[in-house]
Order: sequence, then C-alpha cells, then structure tokens
Amino acid sequence: MKTPAEKFGGGPIVIAEYNAAWPMLFEQEREVVGEALGKLVLEIEHIGSTAIPGLAAKPVVDIMAAVSSLEASRPAIEAAAEIGYCYFPYRAESEHWFCKPSPMFRTHHLHLMPIGSRQWLDAIAFRDYLRTHPTIAAEYETLKRQLARDFHFDREGYTEAKRPFIDRIIKLAREQSDVERQP
Repeated sequence: MKTPAEKFGGGPIVIAEYNAAWPMLFEQEREVVGEALGKLVLEIEHIGSTAIPGLAAKPVVDIMAAVSSLEASRPAIEAAAEIGYCYFPYRAESEHWFCKPSPMFRTHHLHLMPIGSRQWLDAIAFRDYLRTHPTIAAEYETLKRQLARDFHFDREGYTEAKRPFIDRIIKLAREQSDVERQP
C-alpha cells in the first residue's frame, strides 16, 4: 500500500541555487491567489526556503494564506482549482494544501491555515529567524543538500528529517521573541 506522499508524487528532490526572481514570483502569485480567493483569505505570506534571500532551495514558491478557519475556507478548494492548484488532503487537520501546476512538477505550494494557529506562527517565526541569522540559514542549506541526497525520491522522509532542525530554530525564535518583549 502506498503512502499519501507516494500516491501524490512530486518527483526527485532537487536543491537549486538561490534565484533572485523567487520574491517576484511570490508577489505575482500573491495577486492571483488574493484575487481568486478574495475574502476567504485574511493575509498572504511568502514562507519556506524561497523566502530567505541567498538560500538554496527546492525551486517551489511556498505561499501561506491565512483563513479564519479550515471549515469556513472550504470554498477556497474549488476557487484554488480554478487558478490551477491541485488540492491534496496532506495534514488536513491543520491546513488545506495545494500544489501548482501538477503533483509531479511543482512551481508553487499553497498552504491555507487558520490565522494565529501554532503552525501559522511557527512558519513566520522560522522564516524571520533565518532571514536575520545568515549563519543559521547556511547551516539549514547544508542540511537540506545532504537530506536531498539521502531522500532523493522520498519527500516525506526529507520533510521529516528536517523537523528536528526546524523545531530547534522555532524554539530559538520564540525564546528571542520572549526576551525582546520583556521590559
């Protein structure tokens, strides 16, 4: 029996050198997503490695759109399909997840998740920490390159193997944030 990741495909994991066009590609797609999903989304953020200047990454722009709740945002599934996004119930308990243009060739991921949820806050904290800590971003790049070799055709394994690093950085980001808030 195949896992959800195997059924959904995704091809080999390839880490590309940083592309200065990634932020522009995000801005273009932000407009498309914002127009198509309208009032269903509250905020749209560029997350993931393509959102970190200078960081090598899988060349897939990750877009995170805030929704009031997963239930209230169900109409977004059809609206996203109309602009070329393929829906997949990956981590359906915490987000609506899409890829574009197809599961085997991806240029964009779209994550719809409740605003203020732990997952929403963690994605922003991780992104912002890497943006302001280039040494940590370089450490992450080294890890990603190694894991791309180790899990070349196993996206789920690749993602899970990054988890301890990501959790460590999110914890650091939270601690730093707590220190900055204290008088």
